[in-house]
Amino acid sequence: EVEVAYSLLKGKVKIVAITGSNGKTTTTTMIYEVMKKAGLPVHLGGNIGYPVCSLVNKVKPGDLLVLEISDHQLVDVYEFKADVSILTNLSQVHLDFHKDYETYKQVKKKIFAHQTKEDIAILNKDCEDCKNLCQDLPSKIQYFSKKETCDCYKTNDGIFYQGKKLLSFDDIRLKGDHNYENIMAMILAVKIFGVSDQIIQEYLKEFCGVEHRMEFVREVNGISYYNDSKSTNVDSTITALKSFQTPVLLILGGLDRGHSFDPLNPYLNHVKMIFTYGETKNRIHDWAQTRSIPCFVFETLKEATKKAIDVAEKGDTLLLSPACASWDQYDNFELRGEEFKKIIKEI
Repeated sequence: EVEVAYSLLKGKVKIVAITGSNGKTTTTTMIYEVMKKAGLPVHLGGNIGYPVCSLVNKVKPGDLLVLEISDHQLVDVYEFKADVSILTNLSQVHLDFHKDYETYKQVKKKIFAHQTKEDIAILNKDCEDCKNLCQDLPSKIQYFSKKETCDCYKTNDGIFYQGKKLLSFDDIRLKGDHNYENIMAMILAVKIFGVSDQIIQEYLKEFCGVEHRMEFVREVNGISYYNDSKSTNVDSTITALKSFQTPVLLILGGLDRGHSFDPLNPYLNHVKMIFTYGETKNRIHDWAQTRSIPCFVFETLKEATKKAIDVAEKGDTLLLSPACASWDQYDNFELRGEEFKKIIKEI
């Protein structure tokens, strides 16, 4: 679908394309909304929910397209080329779809296909797999990092762009290193198109994240409820767990891709109980037992959530961060998140 749309758009528009194992949607959303706030002629599409073909009759020559592109879409692109391509990070996900991690990485690399020295690649300097995969790109490479000085980087004082402090952490409503990485990728992208520091600063004072990704639902009787339905792999759930210091009641489960839950082990210090459902429920229960964490098994998310609500105590955080895709019981993670939020709002 992306390839068909591109064949009709080629030469008419500038394209900013975003991919990566995690952070795609947040980064894509921020780039689009900051460009829109700056008054640029920008359109949003791709894996974020708007087919690129639906934009073909809307764009005018000289417009900008900001596209989230998944690995499933990249498999079937051949001539597609972006003027600015972003790789947020890489980890071992979707290996049920690709035969191995190396194949997955090579598919992700197609986001840079056909770029020349006139085009720009934006990479996560802290991700060794990203750097190794992209060391032979002809594009101009711009890096972001939370560890070392580069085009856009984070220190204890804030976020810097081209050596100049652009943001203090007090000016950013969105918190967490994973979000700071997404913000830095956004800054590099929008600066290419001349967006001012002031526009970026004003936007980040208000932006509180995308729906279904670490989304604060509400607090009731001292218990905080978070919807992280978009965490469809273990790495995303790790990111969520690293965000909390309070006792966590964790809801896990969904489509069984055969993936291990062991990578979660170092991040379970605050996990008080686990509530699991769906195809992976028995494997998650067995894994939780090896970690000596109480685990309750249910058929459905609704049952798991209601039990978690019943046993939650003041000061707890109840977190839906499934570490699995939704497709065993839902058409998409959005519907899963909506059901969770509906249950919470009915308390």
